[in-house]
Amino acid sequence: MAQLVAEELQCDWARVRTEFPTPGQNLARNRAWGNFSTGGSRGVRESHDYVRKGGAAARLMLVQAAANGWGVPASECQAPGGGVITHAASGRRTSYGAVATAAAQLTPPTAVPLRDPKTWTIAGKPLPRLDTVDKTTGKQVYGLDLQLPGLLNAAIADCPVVGGKLKSFDAAAVLKMPGVKTVLPVGDSAVAVVADTWWRAKTALAALPVQWDEGAHAALNSAQIGALLAAGLDAPEAIVGTEIGNAKAALAGAARTLEATYGYPYQNHATMEVMNATARWTAQRCEVWTPTQNGEAALAATAEAAGLPAAQCEVYKLLLGGGFGRRGATDWVRQAVLIAKQLPGTPVKLIWSREEDMQHGFYHPITQCKLRAGLDAQGQLQALHMRISGQSILAGLFPQNMQNGKDPVVFQGLNASGAEGALGYAIPHVLVDHAMRNPPVRPGFWRGVNLNHNAIYLECFVDEIAHATQQDPLALRQRLLAGSPKHLAVLNAVAKQAGWGTPAAPVGGQAVHRGLAQIMGFGSYVAACAEVSVNKDGELTVHRIVAATDCGYAVNPQQIQAQVEGSFAYGLSAALYGEITLDKGRVQQTNFDTYPALQLAQMPKVETLVLPSGGFWGGVGEPTIAVAAPAVLNAIFAATGRRIRSLPLKNHSLKAA
Repeated sequence: MAQLVAEELQCDWARVRTEFPTPGQNLARNRAWGNFSTGGSRGVRESHDYVRKGGAAARLMLVQAAANGWGVPASECQAPGGGVITHAASGRRTSYGAVATAAAQLTPPTAVPLRDPKTWTIAGKPLPRLDTVDKTTGKQVYGLDLQLPGLLNAAIADCPVVGGKLKSFDAAAVLKMPGVKTVLPVGDSAVAVVADTWWRAKTALAALPVQWDEGAHAALNSAQIGALLAAGLDAPEAIVGTEIGNAKAALAGAARTLEATYGYPYQNHATMEVMNATARWTAQRCEVWTPTQNGEAALAATAEAAGLPAAQCEVYKLLLGGGFGRRGATDWVRQAVLIAKQLPGTPVKLIWSREEDMQHGFYHPITQCKLRAGLDAQGQLQALHMRISGQSILAGLFPQNMQNGKDPVVFQGLNASGAEGALGYAIPHVLVDHAMRNPPVRPGFWRGVNLNHNAIYLECFVDEIAHATQQDPLALRQRLLAGSPKHLAVLNAVAKQAGWGTPAAPVGGQAVHRGLAQIMGFGSYVAACAEVSVNKDGELTVHRIVAATDCGYAVNPQQIQAQVEGSFAYGLSAALYGEITLDKGRVQQTNFDTYPALQLAQMPKVETLVLPSGGFWGGVGEPTIAVAAPAVLNAIFAATGRRIRSLPLKNHSLKAA
C-alpha cells in the first residue's frame, strides 16, 4: 500500500514511514479510509484505487502550493521524484516538507491522473518492508508485549463443550493464591482469573473448581459430523452454484463415468501469537489494544460489550503475530472488555492459553465432495458434477450476506466466471452444487477459505481422469484450458520450470515424482508443481515446489515471493497434520503435540515465479496455498499409486500400493 501511495506521490522511499489510523478515527471521518478489515487477499486488489488517488492528489496539491508561492502556473512546475518540486524556467526548487502546510489548506482535486504502471519507479519494485528492522531487533510491540501503568493480567477458560455454558465456580479456592486479584464470570460461558502476572492467573485458573452446563452437544463427535455430511452427498436437494449445459443428462448418457469422494477436515488457524487484548473501561470511555484483522468489527464489539456508544470507544490496532483469518473475529476482544468492565479504570490484558486457542477457534469448515465425470467414447471429458456437502461460513457468521440461500464462498474456484475463481476448464456440461450441512462447531475464514478444499477436489479428480484415460496430467489440463490463457500461462510456467516431461533426478537414492495443480481465486491465477519422494516405509519428503502467480499487477515482487513461500509452509502443515476432531462435544487437540506444524527440516525448496500480466489487480496472500495440497497429493499418487482422498496425510499409509 505504501509503495502505491509513494509511487503517485513521487517521494523519497527512504523517508517513508507508515502509521495506522484507528477505527475510531475512521468512523469520525465518515470512513475516509474505507473498509478497515484485511482478509480475502483484498488489501491491494480493493484499495489500490483510492490509495493511488490519495497519493496523486497530494502530489498535485503540493505542486500547486509551490506554484502559488512562486506566483507561477502549476503547469510550469514538476515533481520529478524524491519529494522535490522544481520550476524549470526560473531554476527554483523546493521540498514537499517546505510547502506541506500550505498544501494542506487547498481543496483536494476530484479528478487525478494516475501513473502508468509501465513507468513505475517505486511500485512494482522489490523494496524491503519498512517494519523489518523493528521486527528483527525486538523493538516492534505486539499485543503480548504491551505494558500500561497498573496493568493486570487475565487468563480465561470457556466451556470446553461446543455451545456449553458456565454453571458455577468456587472463587474462594484460589483467591489466596499468590498474585490473584479476583475471579470473574465472562459472559454466560467463561470464567477468568485476574492476577498481577499472567502465569499466576493461569496457574490459579487451572486450580479453580468449575462446573459447566454442557448443553445440547455433550455427545457430539466427529463420526456424527462425518455421517451428516455423507448424507448430503446424495441428498435430492442442493443449492446450485455453477451450471453449464446439462451435466446430469450428459452423465446419464456418457460412454463411461468416473466417481470419487473426497473429504476435508476442520482445521485450526494455530497462530503463533495466541488471542490477546488489553482493555481499559470507565463509565465514559473504553479503549482496547489488540492485534486485529478487522478494526471496525473490533470497535463494534468493544462498544457492545462496554455498553457505550462507538464514539466513546477506541481500538488501537497492533501488528499481528499471525492472523490467517482468525483475527477477523472479535470473540476475545469482547471477553477482554467484559473483564475490564468489572474492574473500572484498571487496564487488563487478557491472554488465551494455547489450549484455549486450539479448542475455541473458528475452524476451517469441514466438507465432503462427491465428483462424477462423464467421458465420451474417445475418453474425453464431457460432463462434471461436483456435489459439495458441508458447512457454510456465511450462514454461520454473516447470514445477511447469503444470496437467496446460497453462500458464494462455497464455490470459490468453481465459478463459471468472476474474480473469486473461474473454473477455467472447458467442459461442455458442469454442475457444482452444495448440500448445506451445518454442525454446531463454529466455522471461520481460514487462509485460502473454500478455495483450499475446492482445489483439492477439482485438481486431484482431474488427475484421476488423466490416469484413468491414460493421458498425461499436464496435456489433459492444457487441452481443457486452451480457452483460458491466464490459467494456462501459470500452468505452463511451472511445468517448464520444473522440467515436466523429463524424469526428476533421484535424491538420496530415492526416485522423485511430480504432481501438478492449478486454480484461480481471489482475483489471481496460480499453479504449482511439487516434487516428492516416498521411501519403502512410507515416509514422505517434499523436495521442491515450483509455484507461479499472476496477480495482474505486482506491487512488490519480493513480498509476493514471501507470501508464496509462507503459503506453502502453512498449506503443507495443514496437508500433513491439520485436523480438529471432536468427542463428547469437546475438541480433542490441545497444543502442538496433538496439532503439529511443519518443521524447518521438512520445508521444501520453493521457487516462485511472479508473472504479472497486467490489466487487473489480484490477491496474493491466499491463492497459492490452495495448490499446495493437490500438487503434493498428485505427486504422491505418481510415487506410490495411492490416491489419498482425505486429509491430513498423517492418517494414511503412503507405502506403495
